[in-house]
Amino acid sequence: MSIHPGRQDESTEFPPDWADDERMSFLFSAFKENREVNTADWDSKIDFWTPLVISSCRRRGAVCVNLNELNQIFRRKNHVPLGLGTVVQAMARCGKVQKESEFAANVDSGWLSWGVGLLLEKAAELLGAYRRSPLASRTLLSFPELRVLCSHVCQDETTLCLALLQLQREKQVTVSLHEGEKIVKFSQPGQGCVSPVSDVDLGIYQLQRSEKLLGERVEELGLEAERCRDEAKALLREGKKSQALRCLRGRKRVEKRADGLYAQLETIKGILDRIAHSQTDRLVMQAYQAGVAALRVSLKDVTVERAESLVDQIQELCDSQDEVNQTLAGATLDSSGVDTEELEEELKSLLDESATDGQPGLPQVPSEPLPSGGASSALSDSFLDSLPPVPHSPFGITDEELDRELSRLTIADPGVSQRGRISKRPETAQ
Repeated sequence: MSIHPGRQDESTEFPPDWADDERMSFLFSAFKENREVNTADWDSKIDFWTPLVISSCRRRGAVCVNLNELNQIFRRKNHVPLGLGTVVQAMARCGKVQKESEFAANVDSGWLSWGVGLLLEKAAELLGAYRRSPLASRTLLSFPELRVLCSHVCQDETTLCLALLQLQREKQVTVSLHEGEKIVKFSQPGQGCVSPVSDVDLGIYQLQRSEKLLGERVEELGLEAERCRDEAKALLREGKKSQALRCLRGRKRVEKRADGLYAQLETIKGILDRIAHSQTDRLVMQAYQAGVAALRVSLKDVTVERAESLVDQIQELCDSQDEVNQTLAGATLDSSGVDTEELEEELKSLLDESATDGQPGLPQVPSEPLPSGGASSALSDSFLDSLPPVPHSPFGITDEELDRELSRLTIADPGVSQRGRISKRPETAQ
């Protein structure tokens, strides 16, 4: 991993022991020549410095480390740790770091002399940055293009090389040389590993490169034509007509050359579009082939005869269910043995009795319509005659009937004399 010198806030970068002068004096001292002399002191220093080195690397996003840089990073009060060399050796023995030569030897690559180092992380970040970028549709990228693309991930070229080397080890990237130029091919989503660079890949890369160069050249010629036009206008204002004509002739030549390059650029774009469509068609064909294979497997046991048999069985079951429903709908659950007609007659008689057992004395509803006039004087005689007489007693009983009833009501208690009989006539109800 690479660590770049620089200071950060010590309260967040270093552990609390960093403020303890006595403790740090011990940790900054050199290791004993032999661990067996004082095992506790030796292990205490290793346990302090190892996680501190790793966390410092990750915090800086670097993937390389060397002893001089570590000494500068951990400088404290103008003192540097004297035992970091021993710490790095111990980390290498336990596999926390690896020598550059050992790491490079594990990768089959022809560009190792380009410069590689020890990798801690960055490979996954680099792959993610490529797949999220507009260049993800490109099969091959030049190294300068990739350098610009991942500048926010890999701070320098060494870090980028290490990340590519790790991805190459994971078979997610292949790096090769084409006409003296380093080109990079990434694995595509869904691929287990990157495929080798093919002639088709190289052809598309050449077309894309030509498209870019022609586009830049057409843009330059356009700017040059504008400069010729502006220069001609300035010469005309100065009265230099012949020189202005030469500038206009130069502008025409430039525009003609630009038109020719633009036509070539359009041709290349058309070829790239056809290639893109062919790749899309290939994907569609592959999808169709997979769909046909899946349908063939899923319909392996399905035949027309079996389908007809199933339909017949379903229809038979539906008919049986309809018959059951009709049977249940027509069934009666009467177990009393009583004739239905008798029950109907009894019900009718009850209705008749209910009609005749209304409140006594109520008049019947007149059948004749009311007169259209609203005043009482306008009521016809026939209508008034049809009304029942107004009762004089709320109970429909006369005074004489009440007297006779009261005369029969006497107190028959033997302890009461004849004179104690109630003879007072009650008042008639008003």
